[in-house]
Amino acid sequence: MNKEFLFDVLSTGSVSGSETEVEKKFFDYMQDKADRVTVDELGNVTAVVNPDSPFKVLIAGHADEIGLMVSAVGSDGTLMVKRIGGVYPSTYPGHKVRVYTKNGILYGAVASSKEIAKNSELKVSDLRIDIGAKDREDALKHVELGNTITFDTDVRELLNECISGRALDDRIGAYIVMEALAKAKARGAAVGCYAVTTTGEETTGNGAYFSASRVKPNIAIAVDVTYTSDNCGISEAENGDVSVGKGPVLCNNPSIHKKLNELLKACAQKLNMAVQIEAAGGHTGTDGDTMHRTGIGVPFALVSIPLRYMHNPNEVGSLKDIRDCIDLLAEFFVSCTEDMDLKPF
Repeated sequence: MNKEFLFDVLSTGSVSGSETEVEKKFFDYMQDKADRVTVDELGNVTAVVNPDSPFKVLIAGHADEIGLMVSAVGSDGTLMVKRIGGVYPSTYPGHKVRVYTKNGILYGAVASSKEIAKNSELKVSDLRIDIGAKDREDALKHVELGNTITFDTDVRELLNECISGRALDDRIGAYIVMEALAKAKARGAAVGCYAVTTTGEETTGNGAYFSASRVKPNIAIAVDVTYTSDNCGISEAENGDVSVGKGPVLCNNPSIHKKLNELLKACAQKLNMAVQIEAAGGHTGTDGDTMHRTGIGVPFALVSIPLRYMHNPNEVGSLKDIRDCIDLLAEFFVSCTEDMDLKPF
């Protein structure tokens, strides 16, 4: 596992709709690790092994992250914002942020006060970003409406192979799919193996639609993150008993293909790897939902990395879970054959 590259992409800003910088890094990284690497009009990067095979397996991890967008500038020079994706307004006051402009990163602080701290109904429209500008005219020399904003946080290693950082959701998934493809190629996978780092998952799902519509896969797997029931996570009653560091998570869901889940379990067993199970009653809320509905329909499964504090300034995950997920998906690629029968009976 290339931890240096992982930490590099985790440190790169990629608010939904503005993923070019991180996608270019994936494009360059995969040049000598796949048979073919392409980028489409939206910036989705697709790496391919065995492009001439008629049977295609597509795995997708999204490269975008949640954040804010500059929507207006006050007379005092502070920035007003809109949400991009599922942000929690209460996590922003008092934090350092990065504003991504055409001239590079501009740093700022989110205004905070006793009154703001007491506001239990804080809205994104209540937030103000202080970039040190004297007034509106001064601010508009440096920013323009539509510039994106993220927390100004770093990737840090914690105890027991845990890491913390902004937007592990889902750049760890994007990293995983590319490393899994490279490993499958080295192991001699026989079918068409496709790995894509998608754009726009947190907002529109358009990246997954573009990618799956063009690849036309026989099978698709979304690689994302999921809530845990350990340490301030979601209750076990909601999704099940899921913990950081205890392995990749497979999802039981009405739209997820049961045979694919069983094959993933068999791959894990072959690797002597522990996997966890979660349950979801409706849509998965991932690129899998989008890929599933492309073309004539695509059977899909969801493999997730357990994640604490999702959509917060510092999410917490496990390097061990990331390594295991790479190995599991590489084994899945290698286990697929062109004559696979996916029908239930």
